[in-house]
Amino acid sequence: MAWYEKLQEIEPLDDLRFDRGLVDALEAAARERAPGPMRFYTPTFRAYASEELKGCGKASFPAFSITGGACALNCDHCQAKILDPMIAATTPDELDRKVRDLILLKDLGGFLLSGGSNRRNEVPYDRFYPTIERLKRDFPHLRIAVHSALLDERRARSMEAAGVDVAMLDVIGSQQTIRDVYHLDRPVADFEATLAALSGTKMQVVPHIVIGLHYGRLLGEETALDIVSRHPVAALILVVVTPIYAPPDRPFATISTDDVAKVLVAARQRINHAPVQLGCIRPAGRHKLMTDAYAVMAGFDGIAYPADGIVALARAIGRPVEQEHACCSIALDGLAGRRACAA
Repeated sequence: MAWYEKLQEIEPLDDLRFDRGLVDALEAAARERAPGPMRFYTPTFRAYASEELKGCGKASFPAFSITGGACALNCDHCQAKILDPMIAATTPDELDRKVRDLILLKDLGGFLLSGGSNRRNEVPYDRFYPTIERLKRDFPHLRIAVHSALLDERRARSMEAAGVDVAMLDVIGSQQTIRDVYHLDRPVADFEATLAALSGTKMQVVPHIVIGLHYGRLLGEETALDIVSRHPVAALILVVVTPIYAPPDRPFATISTDDVAKVLVAARQRINHAPVQLGCIRPAGRHKLMTDAYAVMAGFDGIAYPADGIVALARAIGRPVEQEHACCSIALDGLAGRRACAA
């Protein structure tokens, strides 16, 4: 049975209008590539459960913000709201105490460190590095990921020396998007320079590309893929812009699933030296169902918080399924961040 017919047999997907030509092309490409297992990530950033996968009741991989809910850029797509669910840890002592408490009480396996940017898209991590170094010394099992923002070689080396395992960076390929959406006066070249600086360390470097970042339309995604393709990254994560946080005077459209599919397919074709995964953020509902389905069929290696029916689709097209209770930027190819939920 062809993939298109299999889609019609999975109840959550049976009334969605997939592009028959694209589905057939993805099936033909899969015969040439033979994709491996499909990993589904359910980190404890937020509560999650579906008909097919259970969430993890333990806070095994939370996110901390060193600036609380504050961000000087206040980008149009986010308005700093992405920081709200994170655990505030605005001093090194507070971060140390909260991490140690979670290790004791919740079997913490690792954490994401993030925060709001200054006007140059830099996050002031330097004073937190001695704390990270102590935590890594006392708890070698901890896997620590950091949203790097923009930085230079010196700062990348400082991050590495502290013991950070994974550095994540949004790569933007459009100068217009950097100016209009991020309110930032930095060139595209600075994003590639940051990626190069991070890639020169021993940290695993996991760039992110936000599809539809320019107010819900494609602009610069191809350039961003070009940038990532030139560097030895550990993985590429794609997310899809959601319009829910936009200011009223600068609204975002919901990008079409056809446009999303174009970028997903291009990413899988261009980035063949590293895993390609679908991250936490994308529009909900039918849009998420179609995006997730296209990612599975395109040969993505993993999806965070999959929609109902997506596990069934992976199995239907012959892909073994694995579940990880960690951030998709951490749980890569047998690394220590891969932990089952014992709850």
